[in-house]
Amino acid sequence: MARLPRLNLINIPQHIVQVGHNSLPCFFCDDDYAFYLQSLRAASDQYKVDVHAYVLLPSMIQIIATPNIPNGISSMMQSLGRRYVQYINHRYKRSGTLWGGRYKSSVIDSTAYLLTCYRYVELRPLHMGLVDDVEDYRWSSFPHHIGLCNDSLIIDHPLFLELGDSRKQRCYAYQQLFKYEFGVAVMDYIAETVSVGQILGGDGFKDQIEKIANVRVRPLKRGRPKKSSAAR
Repeated sequence: MARLPRLNLINIPQHIVQVGHNSLPCFFCDDDYAFYLQSLRAASDQYKVDVHAYVLLPSMIQIIATPNIPNGISSMMQSLGRRYVQYINHRYKRSGTLWGGRYKSSVIDSTAYLLTCYRYVELRPLHMGLVDDVEDYRWSSFPHHIGLCNDSLIIDHPLFLELGDSRKQRCYAYQQLFKYEFGVAVMDYIAETVSVGQILGGDGFKDQIEKIANVRVRPLKRGRPKKSSAAR
């Protein structure tokens, strides 16, 4: 599938993925993870981006966030990338690239997919075999969402707030979602949309995005166009 133009639309959440160069590690000790989160907090504040969920993996980061100003996410990721690469190069006396190119992203239909995308992101350590229980992974927003801690980086999306009248109720309701098995087809769909920069949502949502952005968000069909009867 062809990659479509990157969309940066205010008030619409995005799933963001950035992978290490040649899938090599980007984090080498706990201090690196902590510095990345500190830098993410500073960049998200500076560029008015609400971070809703995240996971930092040895060779990859995934973030779900909503921009509140035009180009907020692209500005945040550029600033974050520069700062973190400078930190790694200085700390480990290295040079050159760290990330495997620019970050990838997909716009999310909140009503249909947002909380599903939360689960997709926060389950990555389990699915990758890094832990036996998702609660044991330190570098994700999962502990915040189930009430084990209060992560100051996270700004809860309105749909998460609708899970209950109190934080305790919301955390309990969210944790119950993890009792249901995550379908392989859904995981593949989420992974594919962010990989090629497409919309995570149905046709109705895609119609809305095309009107808002005034750009095509559906890939062109492959193959030669059919000849009209007049040309035969």
